[in-house]
Amino acid sequence: MAMDGPSGSGKSSTARGVAQALGLRYLDTGAQFRAMTLWMLRHDVDISNPEAIAQHSGDPVIESGTQPESPTITLDGDDVAEAIRSDAVVAAVSAVAAVPQVRARLLQLQRDIIGAGAIVVEGRDIGSVVWPEAEVKMYLTADPAARAARRAAESGEGDVAATEADLLRRDAIDSSRATAPLVVPEGAEHLDTTPYTLDEVIALVVARVREATA
Repeated sequence: MAMDGPSGSGKSSTARGVAQALGLRYLDTGAQFRAMTLWMLRHDVDISNPEAIAQHSGDPVIESGTQPESPTITLDGDDVAEAIRSDAVVAAVSAVAAVPQVRARLLQLQRDIIGAGAIVVEGRDIGSVVWPEAEVKMYLTADPAARAARRAAESGEGDVAATEADLLRRDAIDSSRATAPLVVPEGAEHLDTTPYTLDEVIALVVARVREATA
């Protein structure tokens, strides 16, 4: 299944929970974009220069593990699961992700991993671009304040207002980019996760997948 939505909507935790419940593989495409961004930062590539980013988009070696219980992400052979969560990477990832050559490189990697299916894939353009033929497509959203509170709780950041402002900034970038913008995919079911707990959201999505594949 394909699961899309903005940052903080709960899609990562939901996608992992659904994959575990149904015995499927799991792919976090956002981690791949963050790994690409980390490589650019480590190699002093000018993040404000799309041409420079494009020139180096083929250089990083990015590998994603697909076990939902313990998904992995490596960059040039090194485990970067923690490093890609840094403030510097989070601040720069939208700019890197907007570069068409980056998206083309990771699109092929994502499709290779998806293969024959039996996987839950989450991101911002899965149902619309990466895997439009997915049997089940979900689009998760949540109230901006709820998204900010969740993200702040995850990161330990105390300034929820600043977190909300940053989420809205990323929404604007992701929704307005020329290549593969954040949209509700055709045929996707929209789920507002604001009033639900994580377990409730997972249960709702699992029920939807079982209904669609019965």
